[in-house]
Amino acid sequence: MPTTPKKIYQLKISLKGSKPPIWRRIHVESSVKLPKLHRIMQIVMGWDDCHLHQFTLGGMYYGCAEQLDSAFDFEETVDESKYRLNQLLDEEKQSMIYEYDFGDDWEHKITLEKILPFDPKVKLPVCLKAKGACPPEDIGGIWGYYEFLEALNDPDHPEHDGYKEWIGEDFDPNAYDIESVNRLLARK
Repeated sequence: MPTTPKKIYQLKISLKGSKPPIWRRIHVESSVKLPKLHRIMQIVMGWDDCHLHQFTLGGMYYGCAEQLDSAFDFEETVDESKYRLNQLLDEEKQSMIYEYDFGDDWEHKITLEKILPFDPKVKLPVCLKAKGACPPEDIGGIWGYYEFLEALNDPDHPEHDGYKEWIGEDFDPNAYDIESVNRLLARK
């Protein structure tokens, strides 16, 4: 079976339902395995990797082997470790969904923006651009995040002090430290 030549994929990852949009633009190797793509997603988005996840494309679900053995009903989920990104996306403008935390239901649209020639001198993966901070874990999904932001911005809100104490004084929903993210990615 002939091997597919390596390419660089430029992906745009958008957190569905976020307004203003929360997104990341990254470069990854086209042949990255889905478990590694999951770890990359966790880093670039800012999640803590403490919940289940899955990739979805065309009615197929790709998840980690451990979750396939769990008490949840994952009959239609296949082992993600057997798949590479270029087996799912191979043309520009194609997209798939990455779902993280089935309770909060964070859905990310992953769009293949560009297919670039592989350059061994380019460090991969890398985050090129980003907008918006990652919502806190266990905040209640996108709607819970909006309620959280409303409470933070309103000192008279009954949850204001509690959220400030929980999240800290320095939370900025527009902040993103791309240099720190790329340092973490360089360790992968």
